[in-house]
Amino acid sequence: MSAAVVALLLGGAGIAITASPAQAAEATFKVKCVPPAGGGDPVEGETTAKITAPATAKVGDEVDVAWETVKPASNNTDLMDIPKDAVQPTGWITVGGGGAGELKVVGEKKNPPIPKKAPMVMSTMKGKLKLTKAGKVTLTPGKYDVAVTFSFGTFVTKCAPTGEVKGGATIDVSAGTSGGATNGGATNGGAANGGADGGTTAGGGGQTDFPGKPVEVAFDCGPVVPGGIKTPVTINAKKNGGSYDLTVKTAKGAMAAPMALPAGALKPSMNVKLGGADSGTVKVSGPANADPIPDKAPVSLSDMTGTYKPGKTGKVTLSPDQLTIDVTMAPGATPINVPCKAASSGVSLELDTTAQAGGSGSSTSTTGSTTSGGLAETGAEDEGGIKALALVAGTVILLGGAVFTFTPWRRLRGTR
Repeated sequence: MSAAVVALLLGGAGIAITASPAQAAEATFKVKCVPPAGGGDPVEGETTAKITAPATAKVGDEVDVAWETVKPASNNTDLMDIPKDAVQPTGWITVGGGGAGELKVVGEKKNPPIPKKAPMVMSTMKGKLKLTKAGKVTLTPGKYDVAVTFSFGTFVTKCAPTGEVKGGATIDVSAGTSGGATNGGATNGGAANGGADGGTTAGGGGQTDFPGKPVEVAFDCGPVVPGGIKTPVTINAKKNGGSYDLTVKTAKGAMAAPMALPAGALKPSMNVKLGGADSGTVKVSGPANADPIPDKAPVSLSDMTGTYKPGKTGKVTLSPDQLTIDVTMAPGATPINVPCKAASSGVSLELDTTAQAGGSGSSTSTTGSTTSGGLAETGAEDEGGIKALALVAGTVILLGGAVFTFTPWRRLRGTR
């Protein structure tokens, strides 16, 4: 299992509820849905959307508009069940005729559990539209995003029409009191996951949490992993005074230990590369496994954390760089380092920063702090005759030969 589970989000949106009197009209159109990095290939399907809005109104009114999916573009995949209250859709309705622009409608994060291959179920997407001109206002469904939140992170699939969309609702707007405002936006919570698509996150406005997006990273581990590793990595940030606490999220992962491993055997770390206004790297690291790991037992690496203190003012990008796993088989033994260089990477997060005294801006690293807790334990997965060490679902995934193909296990047993 990996971030490929997010390809499941190929549906439309939920149940429409609007004020009465209202009228509804359907539109059937083809869409192309693109999952997040590492979530698989784009998928095309056909969806039927029902747009509900008042049949008549007057200038100056603010009316309720809703989007219901009569037929989703696809079902859930066969990879993973979707938990209860995990799905949040966001849609954009094209406003034409007597109005002009785009209306954003947002649904609640509310759904029943969705089994593998079952039809997607999503909540009402609602928004309010301010009417400013007399005439017929057309409402046509367009692109939409679907965000699913698992215990290990939130992932967004983006869907957009592949051709002309015909149909939708029409409001007959009569002259009345002057509106004076432009077409309104959503009133039900805003974007499904603002940081997931990598948008700029400003440091002001009271915002403290800045979620990153999963980016596909190609790691070159030399002879350790022939062919290297391609996997998504996600960097999240939380503002802490003038600095940012960074977290490279891991997940319930998959590895069958090639032998019994003692407590403290596996400790991950990573360099986060700064770009844009700032430069250098920030080191994040995670705690080693707190408990011994039996032979063939499933494990995953811990979350990696550290602190970024800006040295420059401006827009700063954060990208995954080198991953290192330290393997220590006995207390006091010299750790064996498994370095994996990021041969290709991408920006997971962008921050608007303000320079701090003693901040970065050079090639020196900021030492990362660690968090408490052990390694998550879930199922394992065969790859090339051995079980691979993995960070799963929007994190680093060590597939194929994995890091343990290089390790001199017999010598390590002797060390123990």
